[in-house]
Amino acid sequence: MTEDETPPENTENDLASRFPTAYTILFCLIALVAALTWIIPAGQYERAMNEEVGREVAVPGTYQTVDPNPQGFVDVMLAPTAGFYDPDSYAANAIDVALFVLFLGGFLGVMNATGAIDTGIRSAMRHLEGHEIWMIPILMTLFALGGTTYGMAEETLAFYAILVPVILAAGYDAVTGVAIILVGAGVGVLGSTINPFATVIAANAAGIPFTDGIVLRFILLIGGLLICIAYVMRYAHRVKADPSRSVVSKQWAAHRKLFLQGHDEEIHSASLTTIQIISLIIFGLTFAVMIWGVSSQGWWMARMGALFFGAAIVIGLIARLGEKKLTGSFVDGARDLLGVALVVGLARGIVVIMEQGMIADTILHSAETSLGGLPELAFINLMFWIEVGMSFFVPSSSGLAVLSMPILAPLADFANVGRDLVVTAYQSANGLVNLINPTFAVVVGGLAIGRVSYDRWIAFIWPLLLILTVFISVIISIGTML
Repeated sequence: MTEDETPPENTENDLASRFPTAYTILFCLIALVAALTWIIPAGQYERAMNEEVGREVAVPGTYQTVDPNPQGFVDVMLAPTAGFYDPDSYAANAIDVALFVLFLGGFLGVMNATGAIDTGIRSAMRHLEGHEIWMIPILMTLFALGGTTYGMAEETLAFYAILVPVILAAGYDAVTGVAIILVGAGVGVLGSTINPFATVIAANAAGIPFTDGIVLRFILLIGGLLICIAYVMRYAHRVKADPSRSVVSKQWAAHRKLFLQGHDEEIHSASLTTIQIISLIIFGLTFAVMIWGVSSQGWWMARMGALFFGAAIVIGLIARLGEKKLTGSFVDGARDLLGVALVVGLARGIVVIMEQGMIADTILHSAETSLGGLPELAFINLMFWIEVGMSFFVPSSSGLAVLSMPILAPLADFANVGRDLVVTAYQSANGLVNLINPTFAVVVGGLAIGRVSYDRWIAFIWPLLLILTVFISVIISIGTML
C-alpha cells in the first residue's frame, strides 16, 4: 500500500462504540476514587512551612488517622465543577488551564481564517519533500529541552493543532504528531536536569542541592530521548510505508479531512501572500514570547491566554478579516477546543475527590512503612514503583514532590542510598506515568486535540513504556553502586 492509498475506512463512531470517551473514563475514575474514600482510612501528617520550597510540607513521623470524610453521590456530581474551582471558597483549581485552552482555540480559529496555516503547511511540505522524517528528532529534541529545563507541560497544548496537520501532510498519522509533542516533552520532564517544578522543588524538599545527581539525570535524559526518538521514527517510517499499520488506520481519512480541511491542491502550487507571511511571522513570535514568558518571567495561564487573545486581534486586523469574521472565527475556534477544556476540569476533579476524602496521606504513610529496612537495590526500585503509583493520583510534578519528598527522602539515609537518587527515582516515575496518565490534563487534552482516543494511544505507547521502565530501573540501580 502506498502512502497515497487509504486503509479500509471506518468511521470514528465505530471506534467510539468499542472504547469509552475520555469524558466517560475520567468520570468513572472520579467515582472509583470516591469509592476508595469509603475503604482507605483517612489520615493526615502535620505540616510545616518549608521556606526553600515556599509551601507547607509533611513532617515525617507525624501521621495520624483522622475522622473519615467519605465522598458520596453529591461530591461525585460536584467533582467536575470542583475541578475548575472550589464551589465553597471559590479558589481556582483548573479553570485557568481551561480558559487558556479556549483562548488558544480562538487564536487558532483566527489563524485558520487567514488561510496562512493551510498554505504554509503545503509550502513547508514542498521544501521538506523527501526529508520529512528529520522533523521528528529535531522537534522531539526541542520539546525535550523545554521539559528538562522548565517542565514544559500545559504549554504544549498550544502546539498540537499546528503540528498534527504538518505531520499528516508529510504522510504520517495523527499519533506520530501527538507523540512528537507528548513523548518529546515528557521524556524531557522524566530526565529533568534543572526543571524548577520537579528537580529543584524535590531537591529542596529532600534537603539537598538540586545539582546533586545531575550527571545521572543527564544520562537518563540523553538515553531516554534517544530511545524515544528511535521508537517514534521507526513507527512513523512503518506507517508512511503502509498506512494500514497505523494504530489509527481506521481514522486515516477522517483525520485528513479534519486537519487538512479537505484541500486536495498540489503541494507544489502552494504560494503564500504577503499578508499570510506576516501572519505566520506573528504566529511564530507569539509562541516564542510564550516560551520566554514562562521560562524567564514566571508567566502562567492568565498571561498566556492574554498573549494569544492579543495576538488573535493583531492577526485579524492585519489580515483585514473584519469585525464579524474576526469574532466569529475566534468563537468557532474556541468552540472546537471546548471539549478539551471540559476534560481538563474532569481530570482535576479526581484529585479534588482524593484530597477531600483525605486518603493521600494514608497512601503516603503506607509507602513510608513499606520502605523501611530494605537493602539499597530493593529500596530504590521500590521507591520508583511507589512514586509510579502515587503519580496516578497526584500527576503534578511539584505537587508530588512536596507531598512525598519530605517523608520518603530521609528514609534513604537508613538504606545507605543518596537522597539525590530518591529525587531521580521520583521524577523519572512521575515523568513516565504522565505519558499515559488519564488524570493528567496534558495527556487527555493533547489526545483530544489530536483526535487520538486513549485506547489507541495505549496501543501505540505500551512497548515504549516497557523499554523506558527497564532503562530507568537499570540507571537508578547503577546509581546505588556509585
